[in-house]
Amino acid sequence: MRKKILVLALFMAAMASSLFAQESIENLGFSLDVIWLFIGAILVFIMQAGFALVETGLTRAKNATNITMKNVMDFCFGAIVYWMIGWGFMYGKDALGGLIGTDQFFYGPMELNIDNGNFYKSWFFQVVFAATAATIVSGAMAERTQFKSYLIYTCFISAFIYPISGHWAWGGGWLANLGFHDFAGSTVVHSVGGWAALMGAIVLGPRIGKYVKGSNGQITVKAFPGHNIPYAALGVLLLFFGWFGFNAASTGVATVGDGGIWSGLNIARVSVTTCLAAAAGAVGALIFSWIWFKKPDCSMTLNGLLAGLVSITAPCAIVSPGASIIIGFIGGVLVVAAVEFIDKVLKIDDPVGAISVHLVCGIFGTIAVGIWGNAPDADIAGLLHGGGFHQLGVQLLGIVTVGAWAGVISLILFLSIKAITGLRVTPKEELMGLDITEHKAEAYTGFQIFSNM
Repeated sequence: MRKKILVLALFMAAMASSLFAQESIENLGFSLDVIWLFIGAILVFIMQAGFALVETGLTRAKNATNITMKNVMDFCFGAIVYWMIGWGFMYGKDALGGLIGTDQFFYGPMELNIDNGNFYKSWFFQVVFAATAATIVSGAMAERTQFKSYLIYTCFISAFIYPISGHWAWGGGWLANLGFHDFAGSTVVHSVGGWAALMGAIVLGPRIGKYVKGSNGQITVKAFPGHNIPYAALGVLLLFFGWFGFNAASTGVATVGDGGIWSGLNIARVSVTTCLAAAAGAVGALIFSWIWFKKPDCSMTLNGLLAGLVSITAPCAIVSPGASIIIGFIGGVLVVAAVEFIDKVLKIDDPVGAISVHLVCGIFGTIAVGIWGNAPDADIAGLLHGGGFHQLGVQLLGIVTVGAWAGVISLILFLSIKAITGLRVTPKEELMGLDITEHKAEAYTGFQIFSNM
Protein backbone atom coordinates (compact mmCIF):
# COMPACT_ATOMS: atom_id res chain seq x y z
CA MET A 1 0.00 0.00 0.00
CA ARG A 2 2.79 2.37 0.94
CA LYS A 3 4.57 1.58 -2.35
CA LYS A 4 1.42 2.43 -4.31
CA ILE A 5 1.04 5.73 -2.48
CA LEU A 6 4.72 6.52 -3.05
CA VAL A 7 4.48 5.71 -6.77
CA LEU A 8 1.32 7.81 -7.09
CA ALA A 9 2.97 10.72 -5.29
CA LEU A 10 6.05 10.51 -7.53
CA PHE A 11 3.83 10.36 -10.62
CA MET A 12 1.86 13.42 -9.52
CA ALA A 13 5.08 15.29 -8.73
CA ALA A 14 6.46 14.43 -12.17
CA MET A 15 3.26 15.62 -13.86
CA ALA A 16 3.32 18.87 -11.89
CA SER A 17 6.98 19.36 -12.73
CA SER A 18 6.27 18.70 -16.42
CA LEU A 19 3.37 21.18 -16.49
CA PHE A 20 5.48 23.78 -14.69
CA ALA A 21 8.36 23.23 -17.11
CA GLN A 22 5.98 23.55 -20.08
CA GLU A 23 4.54 26.79 -18.70
CA SER A 24 8.05 28.10 -18.02
CA ILE A 25 9.11 27.33 -21.60
CA GLU A 26 6.04 29.11 -22.99
CA ASN A 27 6.70 32.14 -20.80
CA LEU A 28 10.35 32.17 -21.85
CA GLY A 29 9.34 31.98 -25.50
CA PHE A 30 6.92 34.88 -25.06
CA SER A 31 9.60 36.91 -23.30
CA LEU A 32 12.06 36.29 -26.14
CA ASP A 33 9.45 37.39 -28.67
CA VAL A 34 8.76 40.59 -26.71
CA ILE A 35 12.48 41.40 -26.45
CA TRP A 36 13.06 40.72 -30.16
CA LEU A 37 10.16 42.94 -31.28
CA PHE A 38 11.28 45.64 -28.86
CA ILE A 39 14.82 45.57 -30.28
CA GLY A 40 13.41 45.60 -33.81
CA ALA A 41 11.16 48.55 -33.03
CA ILE A 42 14.08 50.51 -31.59
CA LEU A 43 16.10 49.83 -34.73
CA VAL A 44 13.24 51.07 -36.92
CA PHE A 45 12.81 54.10 -34.68
CA ILE A 46 16.46 55.00 -35.28
CA MET A 47 15.52 55.28 -38.96
CA GLN A 48 13.74 58.55 -38.10
CA ALA A 49 17.16 60.03 -37.39
CA GLY A 50 18.39 58.56 -40.66
CA PHE A 51 15.58 60.17 -42.66
CA ALA A 52 16.20 63.51 -40.94
CA LEU A 53 19.91 63.47 -41.83
CA VAL A 54 19.37 62.30 -45.41
CA GLU A 55 16.78 64.96 -46.12
CA THR A 56 18.73 67.69 -44.37
CA GLY A 57 21.97 66.80 -46.16
CA LEU A 58 20.41 66.63 -49.63
CA THR A 59 18.67 70.01 -49.34
CA ARG A 60 19.88 73.55 -48.76
CA ALA A 61 21.23 74.90 -45.47
CA LYS A 62 18.50 77.52 -45.12
CA ASN A 63 15.88 74.78 -44.59
CA ALA A 64 17.74 72.44 -42.22
CA THR A 65 15.79 73.37 -39.08
CA ASN A 66 12.47 73.00 -40.89
CA ILE A 67 13.30 69.52 -42.15
CA THR A 68 14.53 68.46 -38.73
CA MET A 69 11.30 69.68 -37.12
CA LYS A 70 9.16 67.79 -39.64
CA ASN A 71 11.02 64.53 -39.06
CA VAL A 72 10.66 64.85 -35.30
CA MET A 73 7.04 65.93 -35.23
CA ASP A 74 5.64 63.55 -37.83
CA PHE A 75 6.52 60.73 -35.44
CA CYS A 76 5.15 62.51 -32.37
CA PHE A 77 1.82 63.42 -33.95
CA GLY A 78 1.67 60.15 -35.87
CA ALA A 79 2.18 57.98 -32.77
CA ILE A 80 -0.75 59.59 -30.99
CA VAL A 81 -3.23 59.36 -33.86
CA TYR A 82 -2.09 55.82 -34.71
CA TRP A 83 -2.94 54.80 -31.16
CA MET A 84 -6.23 56.68 -31.26
CA ILE A 85 -7.63 55.29 -34.52
CA GLY A 86 -4.93 54.03 -36.89
CA TRP A 87 -4.34 50.76 -35.05
CA GLY A 88 -8.07 50.00 -35.01
CA PHE A 89 -8.43 50.55 -38.76
CA MET A 90 -5.40 48.36 -39.42
CA TYR A 91 -5.73 45.50 -36.92
CA GLY A 92 -9.27 45.78 -35.61
CA LYS A 93 -12.04 43.27 -36.29
CA ASP A 94 -12.37 42.75 -40.03
CA ALA A 95 -15.42 44.20 -41.77
CA LEU A 96 -16.77 45.00 -45.23
CA GLY A 97 -15.19 41.98 -46.85
CA GLY A 98 -11.65 42.66 -45.66
CA LEU A 99 -11.60 46.40 -46.34
CA ILE A 100 -11.26 47.84 -42.85
CA GLY A 101 -10.81 47.11 -39.15
CA THR A 102 -13.64 48.24 -36.88
CA ASP A 103 -12.57 48.02 -33.22
CA GLN A 104 -9.61 48.53 -30.83
CA PHE A 105 -9.75 52.32 -31.20
CA PHE A 106 -8.14 54.19 -28.28
CA TYR A 107 -7.05 50.71 -27.27
CA GLY A 108 -4.86 49.42 -24.45
CA PRO A 109 -6.27 47.52 -21.48
CA MET A 110 -4.97 48.58 -18.08
CA GLU A 111 -4.45 45.05 -16.81
CA LEU A 112 -0.99 43.72 -17.66
CA ASN A 113 -1.30 40.05 -18.53
CA ILE A 114 -0.09 37.84 -21.35
CA ASP A 115 -2.94 38.71 -23.75
CA ASN A 116 -2.59 42.42 -23.23
CA GLY A 117 1.16 42.06 -23.49
CA ASN A 118 0.60 40.85 -27.05
CA PHE A 119 -1.11 44.14 -27.89
CA TYR A 120 1.58 46.29 -26.35
CA LYS A 121 4.49 44.56 -28.08
CA SER A 122 2.69 44.53 -31.42
CA TRP A 123 1.55 48.16 -31.22
CA PHE A 124 5.02 49.43 -30.38
CA PHE A 125 6.51 47.60 -33.35
CA GLN A 126 3.79 48.75 -35.75
CA VAL A 127 3.80 52.44 -34.80
CA VAL A 128 7.35 52.91 -36.05
CA PHE A 129 6.30 51.50 -39.42
CA ALA A 130 3.45 54.00 -39.58
CA ALA A 131 5.95 56.77 -38.85
CA THR A 132 8.16 55.60 -41.71
CA ALA A 133 5.31 55.81 -44.21
CA ALA A 134 4.56 59.35 -43.06
CA THR A 135 8.11 60.69 -43.05
CA ILE A 136 8.84 59.56 -46.63
CA VAL A 137 6.71 62.46 -47.87
CA SER A 138 8.80 65.07 -46.08
CA GLY A 139 11.71 64.83 -48.52
CA ALA A 140 9.64 65.14 -51.70
CA MET A 141 7.86 68.23 -50.33
CA ALA A 142 10.95 69.81 -48.80
CA GLU A 143 11.87 73.50 -48.95
CA ARG A 144 8.43 74.89 -49.86
CA THR A 145 5.74 73.40 -47.61
CA GLN A 146 4.01 75.20 -44.75
CA PHE A 147 4.84 73.50 -41.47
CA LYS A 148 1.26 73.47 -40.17
CA SER A 149 0.01 71.94 -43.42
CA TYR A 150 2.60 69.18 -43.19
CA LEU A 151 1.42 68.34 -39.67
CA ILE A 152 -2.18 68.07 -40.88
CA TYR A 153 -1.09 65.69 -43.62
CA THR A 154 1.07 63.53 -41.36
CA CYS A 155 -1.80 63.02 -38.91
CA PHE A 156 -4.08 61.95 -41.74
CA ILE A 157 -1.74 59.38 -43.28
CA SER A 158 -0.92 57.81 -39.88
CA ALA A 159 -4.57 57.66 -38.84
CA PHE A 160 -6.28 56.75 -42.09
CA ILE A 161 -4.37 56.26 -45.38
CA TYR A 162 -1.62 53.90 -44.20
CA PRO A 163 -3.72 51.83 -41.74
CA ILE A 164 -6.56 51.00 -44.15
CA SER A 165 -4.38 49.73 -46.98
CA GLY A 166 -2.21 48.11 -44.30
CA HIS A 167 -5.29 46.18 -43.13
CA TRP A 168 -5.74 44.74 -46.61
CA ALA A 169 -2.28 43.16 -46.60
CA TRP A 170 -1.27 42.75 -42.95
CA GLY A 171 -4.46 42.94 -40.91
CA GLY A 172 -6.20 39.90 -42.35
CA GLY A 173 -7.89 41.84 -45.14
CA TRP A 174 -8.83 40.88 -48.68
CA LEU A 175 -5.34 41.11 -50.21
CA ALA A 176 -3.91 38.81 -47.56
CA ASN A 177 -6.69 36.31 -48.27
CA LEU A 178 -5.72 36.31 -51.94
CA GLY A 179 -2.12 35.43 -51.07
CA PHE A 180 -0.51 38.87 -51.51
CA HIS A 181 2.95 38.79 -49.94
CA ASP A 182 4.79 41.85 -48.64
CA PHE A 183 6.99 40.62 -45.82
CA ALA A 184 8.10 43.98 -44.39
CA GLY A 185 6.46 46.66 -46.50
CA SER A 186 7.73 47.44 -50.01
CA THR A 187 4.14 48.31 -50.85
CA VAL A 188 2.44 48.57 -47.45
CA VAL A 189 4.93 51.16 -46.16
CA HIS A 190 7.19 52.45 -48.92
CA SER A 191 4.84 52.62 -51.89
CA VAL A 192 2.11 54.17 -49.76
CA GLY A 193 4.53 56.87 -48.64
CA GLY A 194 5.83 57.15 -52.21
CA TRP A 195 2.38 57.68 -53.72
CA ALA A 196 1.64 60.37 -51.16
CA ALA A 197 5.03 61.97 -51.88
CA LEU A 198 4.26 62.01 -55.61
CA MET A 199 0.87 63.66 -55.12
CA GLY A 200 2.28 66.18 -52.66
CA ALA A 201 5.09 67.18 -55.03
CA ILE A 202 2.64 67.58 -57.93
CA VAL A 203 0.16 69.71 -55.96
CA LEU A 204 2.96 71.85 -54.50
CA GLY A 205 4.78 72.46 -57.75
CA PRO A 206 8.55 72.87 -58.14
CA ARG A 207 10.81 75.10 -56.09
CA ILE A 208 11.41 78.60 -57.42
CA GLY A 209 14.09 78.53 -60.09
CA LYS A 210 14.07 74.76 -60.54
CA TYR A 211 12.66 74.81 -64.06
CA VAL A 212 13.50 77.94 -66.04
CA LYS A 213 11.99 78.59 -69.45
CA GLY A 214 14.37 80.35 -71.82
CA SER A 215 13.61 82.80 -74.63
CA ASN A 216 13.73 79.91 -77.11
CA GLY A 217 11.03 78.07 -75.19
CA GLN A 218 13.42 75.41 -73.90
CA ILE A 219 13.19 74.56 -70.20
CA THR A 220 16.44 74.40 -68.27
CA VAL A 221 16.51 72.09 -65.29
CA LYS A 222 18.60 73.58 -62.51
CA ALA A 223 20.19 71.38 -59.88
CA PHE A 224 20.04 72.46 -56.23
CA PRO A 225 22.90 70.47 -54.65
CA GLY A 226 22.55 69.29 -51.08
CA HIS A 227 24.52 71.34 -48.56
CA ASN A 228 25.95 68.48 -46.51
CA ILE A 229 26.75 65.16 -48.19
CA PRO A 230 28.39 63.70 -45.02
CA TYR A 231 25.02 64.25 -43.25
CA ALA A 232 23.29 62.40 -46.07
CA ALA A 233 25.81 59.54 -45.92
CA LEU A 234 25.44 59.21 -42.16
CA GLY A 235 21.67 59.22 -42.55
CA VAL A 236 21.82 56.45 -45.15
CA LEU A 237 24.05 54.34 -42.90
CA LEU A 238 21.61 54.84 -40.01
CA LEU A 239 18.78 53.75 -42.29
CA PHE A 240 20.83 50.70 -43.34
CA PHE A 241 21.38 49.87 -39.66
CA GLY A 242 17.71 50.34 -38.77
CA TRP A 243 16.56 48.27 -41.74
CA PHE A 244 17.76 45.10 -40.04
CA GLY A 245 15.00 45.73 -37.54
CA PHE A 246 12.59 46.74 -40.27
CA ASN A 247 13.02 43.46 -42.17
CA ALA A 248 14.38 40.86 -39.77
CA ALA A 249 12.04 41.71 -36.87
CA SER A 250 9.07 41.38 -39.21
CA THR A 251 9.27 37.66 -38.46
CA GLY A 252 7.17 38.78 -35.50
CA VAL A 253 8.82 36.27 -33.19
CA ALA A 254 12.25 35.16 -32.06
CA THR A 255 11.19 31.60 -31.28
CA VAL A 256 11.32 28.82 -33.87
CA GLY A 257 7.63 27.93 -33.92
CA ASP A 258 6.67 25.80 -36.92
CA GLY A 259 9.83 26.74 -38.78
CA GLY A 260 8.00 28.67 -41.52
CA ILE A 261 8.89 32.07 -42.96
CA TRP A 262 7.27 33.84 -39.98
CA SER A 263 9.50 32.13 -37.41
CA GLY A 264 12.75 32.98 -35.68
CA LEU A 265 14.54 30.59 -38.04
CA ASN A 266 14.22 33.19 -40.77
CA ILE A 267 15.87 36.07 -38.88
CA ALA A 268 19.37 35.22 -40.13
CA ARG A 269 18.22 34.64 -43.70
CA VAL A 270 16.36 37.95 -43.82
CA SER A 271 19.39 39.75 -42.42
CA VAL A 272 21.65 38.25 -45.10
CA THR A 273 19.33 39.07 -48.02
CA THR A 274 18.81 42.59 -46.66
CA CYS A 275 22.55 43.20 -46.37
CA LEU A 276 23.36 41.85 -49.82
CA ALA A 277 20.56 43.72 -51.58
CA ALA A 278 21.60 47.03 -50.02
CA ALA A 279 25.21 46.51 -51.05
CA ALA A 280 24.19 45.52 -54.57
CA GLY A 281 21.90 48.55 -54.81
CA ALA A 282 24.79 50.88 -54.03
CA VAL A 283 27.03 49.08 -56.54
CA GLY A 284 24.34 49.17 -59.23
CA ALA A 285 23.69 52.89 -58.77
CA LEU A 286 27.43 53.65 -58.68
CA ILE A 287 28.14 51.82 -61.94
CA PHE A 288 25.08 53.16 -63.76
CA SER A 289 25.58 56.77 -62.63
CA TRP A 290 29.28 56.57 -63.47
CA ILE A 291 28.41 55.52 -67.02
CA TRP A 292 25.61 58.10 -67.31
CA PHE A 293 27.28 61.14 -65.74
CA LYS A 294 30.90 60.19 -66.50
CA LYS A 295 31.66 60.52 -62.78
CA PRO A 296 30.77 58.36 -59.74
CA ASP A 297 27.87 60.29 -58.22
CA CYS A 298 27.72 60.22 -54.41
CA SER A 299 24.08 61.15 -53.88
CA MET A 300 22.94 58.65 -56.51
CA THR A 301 25.03 55.93 -54.90
CA LEU A 302 23.52 56.69 -51.50
CA ASN A 303 20.03 56.54 -52.97
CA GLY A 304 21.04 53.30 -54.68
CA LEU A 305 21.77 51.72 -51.32
CA LEU A 306 18.31 52.77 -50.11
CA ALA A 307 16.80 51.51 -53.36
CA GLY A 308 18.29 48.09 -52.72
CA LEU A 309 16.80 48.09 -49.23
CA VAL A 310 13.33 49.10 -50.41
CA SER A 311 13.46 46.55 -53.24
CA ILE A 312 14.28 43.64 -50.91
CA THR A 313 11.79 44.60 -48.19
CA ALA A 314 8.90 42.59 -49.67
CA PRO A 315 10.77 39.43 -50.77
CA CYS A 316 13.52 39.32 -48.13
CA ALA A 317 12.21 36.19 -46.38
CA ILE A 318 11.53 34.11 -49.49
CA VAL A 319 14.48 34.66 -51.83
CA SER A 320 18.01 33.29 -51.92
CA PRO A 321 21.11 35.41 -51.27
CA GLY A 322 21.93 35.29 -54.99
CA ALA A 323 18.48 36.53 -55.94
CA SER A 324 18.75 39.32 -53.37
CA ILE A 325 21.89 40.61 -55.09
CA ILE A 326 20.09 40.68 -58.44
CA ILE A 327 17.07 42.43 -56.90
CA GLY A 328 19.22 45.02 -55.14
CA PHE A 329 21.35 45.70 -58.22
CA ILE A 330 18.29 46.26 -60.42
CA GLY A 331 16.84 48.54 -57.74
CA GLY A 332 20.05 50.61 -57.76
CA VAL A 333 19.91 51.03 -61.53
CA LEU A 334 16.18 51.80 -61.43
CA VAL A 335 16.55 54.60 -58.90
CA VAL A 336 19.09 56.49 -61.04
CA ALA A 337 16.90 56.18 -64.13
CA ALA A 338 13.79 57.15 -62.16
CA VAL A 339 15.39 60.25 -60.61
CA GLU A 340 16.42 61.47 -64.05
CA PHE A 341 13.03 60.66 -65.61
CA ILE A 342 10.97 62.29 -62.86
CA ASP A 343 13.18 65.37 -62.76
CA LYS A 344 14.00 65.91 -66.44
CA VAL A 345 11.01 64.43 -68.28
CA LEU A 346 8.04 64.70 -65.91
CA LYS A 347 9.37 67.95 -64.40
CA ILE A 348 8.34 66.92 -60.88
CA ASP A 349 10.60 68.46 -58.26
CA ASP A 350 11.63 65.89 -55.65
CA PRO A 351 14.61 67.34 -53.74
CA VAL A 352 15.84 64.06 -52.27
CA GLY A 353 14.61 61.44 -54.74
CA ALA A 354 12.01 60.04 -52.33
CA ILE A 355 9.56 59.13 -55.08
CA SER A 356 12.20 57.20 -57.00
CA VAL A 357 13.49 55.35 -53.94
CA HIS A 358 10.25 54.50 -52.18
CA LEU A 359 7.58 54.40 -54.89
CA VAL A 360 9.47 53.07 -57.91
CA CYS A 361 11.59 50.59 -55.96
CA GLY A 362 8.68 49.70 -53.67
CA ILE A 363 6.72 48.64 -56.76
CA PHE A 364 9.71 46.72 -58.10
CA GLY A 365 10.28 44.95 -54.77
CA THR A 366 6.66 43.83 -54.66
CA ILE A 367 6.90 42.50 -58.22
CA ALA A 368 10.14 40.69 -57.26
CA VAL A 369 8.09 38.41 -54.99
CA GLY A 370 6.24 37.13 -58.04
CA ILE A 371 9.49 36.54 -59.96
CA TRP A 372 12.11 35.27 -57.48
CA GLY A 373 9.93 34.23 -54.53
CA ASN A 374 10.32 30.61 -53.41
CA ALA A 375 8.63 29.45 -50.21
CA PRO A 376 6.71 26.18 -50.69
CA ASP A 377 5.65 26.09 -47.02
CA ALA A 378 3.88 29.42 -47.49
CA ASP A 379 2.49 28.43 -50.91
CA ILE A 380 4.60 31.08 -52.68
CA ALA A 381 6.30 30.26 -55.96
CA GLY A 382 7.52 32.98 -58.29
CA LEU A 383 7.80 32.90 -62.05
CA LEU A 384 11.37 31.56 -61.94
CA HIS A 385 10.43 28.76 -59.53
CA GLY A 386 7.60 27.11 -61.43
CA GLY A 387 4.78 29.20 -60.02
CA GLY A 388 3.62 30.62 -63.32
CA PHE A 389 1.94 34.01 -63.30
CA HIS A 390 -0.37 33.45 -60.33
CA GLN A 391 1.74 35.03 -57.59
CA LEU A 392 2.92 37.76 -59.95
CA GLY A 393 -0.70 38.56 -60.79
CA VAL A 394 -1.64 38.82 -57.12
CA GLN A 395 1.34 41.10 -56.48
CA LEU A 396 0.36 43.36 -59.40
CA LEU A 397 -3.21 43.53 -58.11
CA GLY A 398 -1.91 44.65 -54.73
CA ILE A 399 0.31 47.30 -56.31
CA VAL A 400 -2.54 48.75 -58.38
CA THR A 401 -5.19 48.77 -55.65
CA VAL A 402 -2.96 50.12 -52.89
CA GLY A 403 -1.60 52.70 -55.34
CA ALA A 404 -5.10 53.79 -56.33
CA TRP A 405 -6.11 54.11 -52.69
CA ALA A 406 -3.01 55.96 -51.46
CA GLY A 407 -2.66 58.10 -54.58
CA VAL A 408 -6.26 59.25 -54.91
CA ILE A 409 -6.84 59.89 -51.20
CA SER A 410 -3.51 61.74 -50.89
CA LEU A 411 -4.35 63.89 -53.90
CA ILE A 412 -7.74 64.79 -52.42
CA LEU A 413 -6.09 65.51 -49.07
CA PHE A 414 -3.41 67.81 -50.48
CA LEU A 415 -5.88 69.68 -52.68
CA SER A 416 -8.17 70.13 -49.66
CA ILE A 417 -5.34 71.43 -47.48
CA LYS A 418 -4.27 73.77 -50.28
CA ALA A 419 -7.80 75.18 -50.58
CA ILE A 420 -8.54 75.47 -46.86
CA THR A 421 -5.33 76.38 -45.03
CA GLY A 422 -2.77 76.75 -47.81
CA LEU A 423 -0.04 74.25 -48.60
CA ARG A 424 2.89 76.25 -49.89
CA VAL A 425 4.85 79.11 -48.32
CA THR A 426 5.03 82.47 -50.09
CA PRO A 427 7.77 83.08 -52.69
CA LYS A 428 9.49 85.50 -50.30
CA GLU A 429 9.48 82.94 -47.50
CA GLU A 430 10.80 80.24 -49.81
CA LEU A 431 13.69 82.42 -51.00
CA MET A 432 14.61 83.45 -47.46
CA GLY A 433 14.44 79.86 -46.25
CA LEU A 434 11.94 78.11 -44.02
CA ASP A 435 14.24 78.09 -40.99
CA ILE A 436 13.80 81.82 -40.49
CA THR A 437 10.30 82.31 -41.87
CA GLU A 438 8.64 79.24 -40.31
CA HIS A 439 10.64 78.78 -37.10
CA LYS A 440 12.74 81.91 -36.54
CA ALA A 441 15.69 79.65 -35.87
CA GLU A 442 18.74 79.12 -38.07
CA ALA A 443 20.35 75.71 -38.14
CA TYR A 444 23.79 77.28 -38.50
CA THR A 445 23.74 80.38 -36.34
CA GLY A 446 26.67 82.71 -36.94
CA PHE A 447 27.20 81.65 -40.55
CA GLN A 448 26.00 83.68 -43.50
CA ILE A 449 24.00 81.48 -45.80
CA PHE A 450 23.71 82.61 -49.42
CA SER A 451 20.62 81.51 -51.30
CA ASN A 452 21.08 80.05 -54.78
CA MET A 453 17.35 80.25 -55.36
